[in-house]
Amino acid sequence: MDKQEADIRKKLSLKRIIIPLIIGLLAAGWMLYQSFNEPTFVPDNLGSYIWVDGNDNGLVDSHDFEDFRLALPEEVATHKLATNQEILSNTTFNYQSVLWLLVALLMVVCRDFGYMYRLRILSHGDISWRNCFDSIMLWEFASAITPSVVGGSGVAIYILNREGISVGRSTSIVMTTALLDELFYIIMVPVIILLIGTSQLFPVELQKEILGITFGTEGIFWVGYGFIICLTLGILIGIFIAPRALKYWLLRIFNLRFLRKWRYKIIQIGNDIMNTSNILKDEKPVFWIKAFLATFLSWTARYWVVNFLLLAFTPVGNHLLVYGRQLVMWVIMLISPTPGGSGVAELAFSGFLAEFSPLGLAALMAFLWRIFTYYPYLFLGAIILPRWFAKTS
Repeated sequence: MDKQEADIRKKLSLKRIIIPLIIGLLAAGWMLYQSFNEPTFVPDNLGSYIWVDGNDNGLVDSHDFEDFRLALPEEVATHKLATNQEILSNTTFNYQSVLWLLVALLMVVCRDFGYMYRLRILSHGDISWRNCFDSIMLWEFASAITPSVVGGSGVAIYILNREGISVGRSTSIVMTTALLDELFYIIMVPVIILLIGTSQLFPVELQKEILGITFGTEGIFWVGYGFIICLTLGILIGIFIAPRALKYWLLRIFNLRFLRKWRYKIIQIGNDIMNTSNILKDEKPVFWIKAFLATFLSWTARYWVVNFLLLAFTPVGNHLLVYGRQLVMWVIMLISPTPGGSGVAELAFSGFLAEFSPLGLAALMAFLWRIFTYYPYLFLGAIILPRWFAKTS
């Protein structure tokens, strides 16, 4: 077993699986416990009512009497305090709920199919559909057990290489997938803002210090979005316009004394950019159109999972706003230091999408979302990995 394989096996070890699993389950368990035992104002079906921001704190809170209003002042209505556990026991779950849950599951399948189809396109069919499935499951598995700020790209290159793709082509494929993912995000953000504006996109106020400057939620989002644009422009210039010049300037910059310890990694990145440029520069427009359509399918299905999970329990009035909130959430999760965004994802969901969830059940919806989109990859990856190592040895 060479050093690279030993390192990859270490990254994909049982210990790496258990850590994000425990973090995610603890976060979900704490949120569910807090949520289920928290009292909420529940109308008693007499008169009509509305929820407002009665105390001007920027949030509509079903636990705050100030936010409960009668629709008409002359009406008489009663309301009572009930725990979210009591609310859940009275929640209607019927065949329509099952239908929407199945549609949400279909979106998960569409997401993975989009990734598999894209891999088939980028590899020019050199990876079979079955091997594409294994590769995508292991790729998602690696992303799930590594911090979001690190990602699973290094493991992805190794996975493709073991599937018979050369190191140069493997690097090219992984860089291209990253480029397509970022392009999708860069395009969709202005489209959503054009359709719904920004006034409702940032319901939660977070704070993070970046380069000595403290940013709120909207500031964090725009800094992250700007970074994604700069990174994507750098990749585009490096691959399609001036790969040799980009490598030269990277080496010059990282020759500075305080950056010199990363110089060898930058040399490898420069070589990867050169190899990727040589491989991709002759691709025809139809190649890029098909690859981007596959990317659009996978990411759109990924976001629509939430919409259909919500529909299983409650009507959703503004699907585009739910979609837009997820675009913001994605940047917040991108800077998460925990494996797969564990803990952070659950908290982000409850903060950004609580108003669309059934009254008082945001924490439960967050946990259900992770059951559909995160935990399956931990278990599937753990099952596939040993057989895959044996098959590709």
